[in-house]
Amino acid sequence: PPDGQAGSPAELRRVQLRGGFRAEATAVAGRSVLVVDDVLSTGATADACARALRLAGARRVDVLTLTS
Repeated sequence: PPDGQAGSPAELRRVQLRGGFRAEATAVAGRSVLVVDDVLSTGATADACARALRLAGARRVDVLTLTS
């Protein structure tokens, strides 16, 4: 692959999470949503959540990650 990412742990995680989250439009449409993730390693989980929220109509999605 040209970008050298296919098959990398980060890319694999993105593929594994694709379609793994859904959001109800009645809950998020037109709203700003905050996703809290305890650990941000590849960002794949936060990205998958944000994508699902945006597809359901969330106006804005922010991600907060806690670190020690």
